[in-house]
Amino acid sequence: MSDAQHAHDAHADHGEAHEGPIKTSNQLIAAVVAAFVVPIFVIVLLVKNVGVDALEGAGVDAMSAEATAARIQPIGQVAIKLEGGPAKSGEDVFKGQCGACHTAGLAGAPKFGDAAAWTARLSTGLDALVNSALKGKGAMGAQGGGDFSDYEIARAVVYMANAAGGTFEEPKAPAAASAAQ
Repeated sequence: MSDAQHAHDAHADHGEAHEGPIKTSNQLIAAVVAAFVVPIFVIVLLVKNVGVDALEGAGVDAMSAEATAARIQPIGQVAIKLEGGPAKSGEDVFKGQCGACHTAGLAGAPKFGDAAAWTARLSTGLDALVNSALKGKGAMGAQGGGDFSDYEIARAVVYMANAAGGTFEEPKAPAAASAAQ
């Protein structure tokens, strides 16, 4: 063995450590500070850049004020219907309640103004027609107790029946009927 190789082996045998890149205490302090500051700086930049873009997709507006208000709104509402207001005309009730089926003849409903479809019904009389309207018949549900009073439903029945050739008189208002007795 050569002397140089023998000297290298001697240093390895004595346990001498190799020196690192930090040689002074100032370099050690700078390395520790950089180890904390650089990651924090990178995190701040990432958060800033990620938060700039508008979010897209399902559920991104879940935390908006409108979405929150929609989630916490009451399940039901109470509506108080005051009686005694002006009664709706037969035409108004027809447009608001009856016209949906009787205009197009849906579910076997006689079409408005179709004399052939109303002839058999007209022969039963006004009371039977009003009773069918209030209690329901066939596919037609009961209309009594809905958005319109029984008197208003009766006016709508007269309106539809007379448009198909009937000659029924407009029913008397409930207050006028009780005053006549």
